[in-house]
Amino acid sequence: MGALVECPVFFISSIYLGDPSMSNSNKLLDGVRVIESSLLGPGHVATFFADLGADVIKVEPPAGDYIRQMTWPIVNGVSLLHLHTHRGKRSVVLNLKTSEGVDLYKELVANADVVVEAMRPGSLAKLGLGYEDLKAINPRIVFATLSGYGATGPYKDMPSHGIAYDTWSGIVQPIVDDEGFCRIPPNMPNVGINVGPMLGAIAILAGVIKARESGQGCEMEMAQSDASAYMDWYRIESERAYLRPEDEVTGNPADNYERRPAGLAGMWGGVRYQAYEASDGHVLFMASERAFWKNFCQGIDRMDLFEKWPGERVADHARGNVELQRELREIFRTRTVNDWLTFSNEHNTTIATFNTPANIGDDPQFKARMDFLPIDAVGCEQLPLPVFVGGEALPVPSMAPTVGEHTEEVVREVLGRDDAGVESLREKGAFG
Repeated sequence: MGALVECPVFFISSIYLGDPSMSNSNKLLDGVRVIESSLLGPGHVATFFADLGADVIKVEPPAGDYIRQMTWPIVNGVSLLHLHTHRGKRSVVLNLKTSEGVDLYKELVANADVVVEAMRPGSLAKLGLGYEDLKAINPRIVFATLSGYGATGPYKDMPSHGIAYDTWSGIVQPIVDDEGFCRIPPNMPNVGINVGPMLGAIAILAGVIKARESGQGCEMEMAQSDASAYMDWYRIESERAYLRPEDEVTGNPADNYERRPAGLAGMWGGVRYQAYEASDGHVLFMASERAFWKNFCQGIDRMDLFEKWPGERVADHARGNVELQRELREIFRTRTVNDWLTFSNEHNTTIATFNTPANIGDDPQFKARMDFLPIDAVGCEQLPLPVFVGGEALPVPSMAPTVGEHTEEVVREVLGRDDAGVESLREKGAFG
């Protein structure tokens, strides 16, 4: 059995997870090691760990993960998908069809906290590297599988890509073009492919905390499809609730208890909670509480609107009030988007802007809170993980690695091989 690395315990009573002596560091997961076996997008599950300071070692076959050429845009010959998904990680090439490659993988696991299998469930088990194999080497290992449809159910063996999880969960519906062809809608939320890794990271971190407390790891598996459905819980659960009798499940008191369509579809008839055209764009008005509605009316010197339609204290969208909607339409057209945002701040009322993926980077709130990571550090403008520690942003991650870029570095540093040992492994084909 490989030697286990002694790591500091987690302190659940604190937000900071790690060595208390490092509490001033914003690399919160420094000292946590993740061994990642991934293909395409699910590898994003370990990106959260890398961004937070963990040592994430991506183990690749000799040909590498073809994520580097998948989708657009391609930046200097490498896909944005790879540059973002694998930033901050180290790449090691191991030929797992050789016994030497398998043995090296096990050595890496002996000194790790987590193994991520971000591909079809059971892929590592077929190589003799499943959870039962690895926990014999490291009882504290957290073995996490993230896949498209999960390890159970009739779809578990079906190949798929990210959009499938949002069509499966009902978030995305096809549209029909002018020639009658069905099309994928242009404004895709990409929920499953992004939220699946995020939920997976939360679960894995919980497993690491438990393992460091108890000395016992665990096996867990998640699906991107499940995550897509989970994130649309409001609509799905509303539809199920509406299956019950109307005397048990109603709408809001402000709507005379009439049932609205599930989820945000019920916003269509809203007036005090609705989109409006400004002189140079659009704003979202959200005065569903009487207090915000009153502040708005006072701010525009139109208390007559409040007196005529004061509304309920909460959850009142003045649904179907076309007369009021016409008044508000003309009012909002008199000012620019920025004017209305300034008004919102000055008068404590609820107004937001409609940005697009193309212009969000120019928004002053975005610039103040997030901005983009520097191109020279990560290869292209990328969004940082928006977490601040002690008022400071997280460290800028390193560039996503080329195939096997860190093989020798990891074999020497983590596994302790010298020049002769590295050369011997190479001659035996362990690196492909």
